[in-house]
Amino acid sequence: MDIEKQTAETWTTYGAHQLTVRPDLPEIARWDWGGTDTGPDIESLGDVEGLRILDLGSGVGRHAARLAALGADVTGVDASPTQHERAVTRYPNTPGLRFVCADAVAHLQDAAPYDLIYSINGLPFLDPNRLLPALANALKPGGRLLFSALHTNSAGAGPSKAATPRPEVLRLPGTDQTHPVHMWVLTTQLWEDLLVEHGLTLEKATAIDEPQPDNQASYRLYEVRRPQRVPSRQRTGTPPPPRAFVGVGVIIHGPDGVLLGQHRRGTFELPGGSVEPGETFAEAAVRELREEAGIAADVADTVVLGTLLARVGDIVRVTVPVLVTRWSGVPLQCEETIGAWRFWPRDALPQPLFVPSAQCLSAWDPSLPLDHPAAAAFHPSGPGPV
Repeated sequence: MDIEKQTAETWTTYGAHQLTVRPDLPEIARWDWGGTDTGPDIESLGDVEGLRILDLGSGVGRHAARLAALGADVTGVDASPTQHERAVTRYPNTPGLRFVCADAVAHLQDAAPYDLIYSINGLPFLDPNRLLPALANALKPGGRLLFSALHTNSAGAGPSKAATPRPEVLRLPGTDQTHPVHMWVLTTQLWEDLLVEHGLTLEKATAIDEPQPDNQASYRLYEVRRPQRVPSRQRTGTPPPPRAFVGVGVIIHGPDGVLLGQHRRGTFELPGGSVEPGETFAEAAVRELREEAGIAADVADTVVLGTLLARVGDIVRVTVPVLVTRWSGVPLQCEETIGAWRFWPRDALPQPLFVPSAQCLSAWDPSLPLDHPAAAAFHPSGPGPV
């Protein structure tokens, strides 16, 4: 993170310089992903009208403004306060355009999912193992990510085969200044491996070379898609303890979607847990909801949807999806194992889901595009999708 902060400070210095000199920058005539007048133009983005779009590392905002003029709903995020100031000063009241000064990952974790996310040479300044999980879940299923990244620098040094940052010299546009920074300059195969690891699919990689013979710089434009279906997995390869083989998964669905929290092992999960001796399934759901998320509900406002039977090793696990129809309070982080409770849109659920949670959600709404091991049996006892 210190490396990323140093880079942000460099861009802040650059932004302060540009605020002082106030260069007369024209609106964008051509969309350049790498060098000037090279590589694909804006057609790579496709039809953007009506799409919710995020520009990562938006700078002065000229690219975002062009998309807003084409009818897109565009947010530009930049960690540099001076770059942010340049953008809001230049485009104070542009319809369909807003700018946010924030760490990219923090914004991605809090924002509603986007149809399209793009970054022009900004993504390699961030640790991909920190950025890509947040990026994947900030895209709607089926949504696209396009980003350009340095592949070979001007001195001819090619990409690294390990996902570690390396020193580079940043030549700030419009100035004679150069600054040492660290970047993740990776091979195409390594980028693809990282994307796949985080649930994304690389559809196309396009080479973009600088046209000047004395400049060996080369970029790659990566066109990526989040699959339509949401995957699931177990937390670990170790079966849960015997007391956890009868549990509840609590479904809360409101105007903002389904309540899910991220377990410290990475899976996104419904509130829930083991049924204590002497409890009904509804009582267990109300208790777990209060203990895990700080939300209050009454047993009378629950619907036990049925029982799911699933095989874990040689033991049958029983999970009971319980729908809560009325509650009070806002989600709080009440347990160390689950953090970042959030309502997720039904058409943009995060990945990967915890297998029992995915099975509960499918029992509630079979139309959800979720991939999970099939339950051995589901015995319904309540209504269908709500």
